[in-house]
Amino acid sequence: MAFALSSLQVTSSAFGNHDAIPARYTGEGEDISPALAWQDVPEGTKGFAVVCHDPDAPLVKEGSYGFVHWVLYNLPGELREVTEKTAVGTAGTNDFGKQSYGGPMPPEGHGKHLYYFWVLALDHQTALPAGLTLPELLKEVEPHLLGMNRLVGTYQRN
Repeated sequence: MAFALSSLQVTSSAFGNHDAIPARYTGEGEDISPALAWQDVPEGTKGFAVVCHDPDAPLVKEGSYGFVHWVLYNLPGELREVTEKTAVGTAGTNDFGKQSYGGPMPPEGHGKHLYYFWVLALDHQTALPAGLTLPELLKEVEPHLLGMNRLVGTYQRN
């Protein structure tokens, strides 16, 4: 399957789709990952990956655009949620250069940004090494993608 939206539904107890992300989940707050939940998982799902990406960030590097805030993978197929500040899964490397969640923090005066919290359903349980970047992760999981969808939050720096 190519990277296309599926029937998978992604929600958060912290914010609604296209609603403002509370400050506690941002670089101006506690900088902790929000809780995410998903349902209507494609049949045959054996694993998941989660990504948070800001396509509005004024950054282009290595042929990609925006800013990657979170790369999380090796999540088991029976999982249907991650709690805030989750410790499950394996962390990849975000664009801050860290293996963790890094919350929204758009440049000053840059206005409101959109933050896409993607959940990818995979046909096998991954056992990938820690520290993969988003392009490295996508190269590994694309052949195994059964479905994906996202929750979009917004944030504007104070």
